[in-house]
Amino acid sequence: MIACYCRCSTAKQKTDSQEAEIRKWIAANGFDENHIEWYIDYESGKTLKRPEFQRLQEDIFNGTIKTVVCWKLDRLSRRLKDGVTLLADWCERGIKVVVITQMIELNGAVGRMIAAVMLGLAEIELEYRQERQQAGIEVAKKKGVYTGRKRGTYKAKPERAQELRSRGLKIDEIATALGTSKRTVLRYLKA
Repeated sequence: MIACYCRCSTAKQKTDSQEAEIRKWIAANGFDENHIEWYIDYESGKTLKRPEFQRLQEDIFNGTIKTVVCWKLDRLSRRLKDGVTLLADWCERGIKVVVITQMIELNGAVGRMIAAVMLGLAEIELEYRQERQQAGIEVAKKKGVYTGRKRGTYKAKPERAQELRSRGLKIDEIATALGTSKRTVLRYLKA
């Protein structure tokens, strides 16, 4: 069985372009759609605790998945340590990892080395983005134009929190999915 993994950082984003590119790769390589399992998360790549990713891990552990296809390597993880550990585990299990936009297949020692470099770059990109955001906030504060989020506005949709809760997700998992605090999730669930 082939696993196709897509991830966006928030529920507001879409995985359409990732899915389209993966479908093109599947068709070009002659794979049967009936032997494909899709795993799609709307969570940050800073953590491996994502519902669909956890399901993928279980399927790999159970031996039903032999190949994992993703759009970019940073869809799996944005943290070097997590990503390298993950890929090392998968390679030891004989899992083939295909990253279509970067045109690489990761298996064996060379694959792990290439993955380590690429995951390191993904982590650097994440840190640079956070630094740029913080610098922009500091400049806006000095100019007196940054006031933060206005009271009464929502960082995410409360309905989405309720939907995720009905699916059985825990409060901290919902907070990660929505990019909010646990306290905000509790407030959304009461609404």
